[in-house]
Amino acid sequence: MAASRAANAAEMAVDHSGNATVTTDVSNYGKEGYGEDTGAKIKATTWQGKNSVKVVEMPKPRVIDEEDVILRITGSTICGSDLHLYHASIAQLQKGDVLGHEFCGIVESAGPGVKRIKVGDRVVAAFPISCGNCTWCKRGLTSACERTNESTLANALYGKRTAGIFGYSHLTGGFAGGQAEYVRVPYGDHNLLQLPDEVPDEKGLYLSDVLATSWHCVVDTGVKKGDAVAVWGAGPIGQMVAEFSFFHGASRVILIDGGDGGWRLDFVKSKIPKIETLDYTQLPRGETVRSRLKDMVYGGPDVALECAAGEYPKGWIHYFELLFGMEMDTSEILNEMITSIRPFGRVGVTGVYAGYTNHFNIGAVMQAGCRLIGNGQAPVHQYWEKLLELIQQNKIDPLPMLSHRVRLEDMEKVYAMFNKRQNGIQKVFVQTKFSAAPAPGTPALTEL
Repeated sequence: MAASRAANAAEMAVDHSGNATVTTDVSNYGKEGYGEDTGAKIKATTWQGKNSVKVVEMPKPRVIDEEDVILRITGSTICGSDLHLYHASIAQLQKGDVLGHEFCGIVESAGPGVKRIKVGDRVVAAFPISCGNCTWCKRGLTSACERTNESTLANALYGKRTAGIFGYSHLTGGFAGGQAEYVRVPYGDHNLLQLPDEVPDEKGLYLSDVLATSWHCVVDTGVKKGDAVAVWGAGPIGQMVAEFSFFHGASRVILIDGGDGGWRLDFVKSKIPKIETLDYTQLPRGETVRSRLKDMVYGGPDVALECAAGEYPKGWIHYFELLFGMEMDTSEILNEMITSIRPFGRVGVTGVYAGYTNHFNIGAVMQAGCRLIGNGQAPVHQYWEKLLELIQQNKIDPLPMLSHRVRLEDMEKVYAMFNKRQNGIQKVFVQTKFSAAPAPGTPALTEL
């Protein structure tokens, strides 16, 4: 939940009207001339239950705390991690929660405490919400912010504070997300980055999460020159992790996926021709991902990177344990990675794991000297200026992962399509009534 100057008097209450959470008595703010409820309505994508979202009308968000910014959304997207919400796999979701943690837009208004960001700026938001002033934010570890998430469950599960996240349940603070026409951004000076005119929304948008998360996965796990890297998951994160692994000097990258006829592997191969692919659903009987990787790379890859997540069981044991609430995540991919790498290799975990898992092969971690690295939620603020510079220099390009442009009004259909991996959907750009025309070289609008 957003911290405020009157934190000691904070009163936590859920507000599904697009205002994220109410944290203080805002009567004084109205007297100062901001925070008024105009009665205006917006469209927003809301969670309605397992495998159900709906675009509804709700009150337009307003400034609550003095460092808030109200953003007019010009672009958002669906992340693979949004499917964990869609599937009701994340705790503390509530019907009516506004989804979406990746978005960009134009600043419409701001509280009197906002100094750097100006009305009219084109900006992109970081998905983790940083106060900018706590111990971890000052160290650049903004996804561990101590002040923006008061969830007692998260604190109990992880033994420490984690930052609030836009549109990602009350486990991460209960903030309204950006798959909407407007959003309130707390601590606007810290959580918004200005976009230069030469960087269109279709590129700038992905600084909010996918680019920074992929970059962090690679550098935090320590991919270096000459490494053979195996990547689990061929979605947008896996695709960009593969690209960034090559960028950091990997000699080989092997991408592992399956279950969709192989089109996602083919899609990434068409964008990164030198990548090697492994469809686990096409392996001969008796052969495993581990045995195939050891055939491909003597002793196993140097690095294994997890870009899939822990909610997808492959065997019956984990299927039933997840079904009956006996575990929160499956350890199957983690065990596969740990036993596939060479001795003293590195495993980086970027796919979302929310809680406890069973049957984890701790012996293989210890006995083979596995370096198991939980990458954490990416501290976007640490990377986004550098990544923006690389985009401006044409050294990295997010557009190869962009497959569709869709309307906000069609999000119910888009979620269903994204969930089923239909119609070659990889990464989408969600337009609103405020969006500019498609930038050159980007997809035209898909009629749904």
